Amino acid sequence: QVQLVESGGGLVQPGGSLRLSCAASGSISVFNYMGWFRQAPGKQRELVAGITSSGSTYYGESVKGRFTTSRDNAKNTVHLQMNSLKPEDTAVYYCYVPWAGSDYWGKGTLVTVSS
Repeated sequence: QVQLVESGGGLVQPGGSLRLSCAASGSISVFNYMGWFRQAPGKQRELVAGITSSGSTYYGESVKGRFTTSRDNAKNTVHLQMNSLKPEDTAVYYCYVPWAGSDYWGKGTLVTVSS
């Protein structure tokens, strides 16, 4: 079993920054892929960013140039640095790991961007 715990969410003003973290535990394996999704009320869950064990990254079009994801393979931890935040970034952000035929999700951390 894999447990994912997100942290770092909160309230921030437009133009501000937040740094999210996701710590994975319950497995000694280094995950090939770790990603971030988000879901706002009334909207579909969307991919925000992903990163492989080799450091290759992917970003959703709406966050390119503003968000950066990184990882620590030794700790199986991923981070999401969010800059120039906009109100439309408001959502619950989830950490995601596909592993051994299963999809693992964190409980989510709420990010609210508002004046």
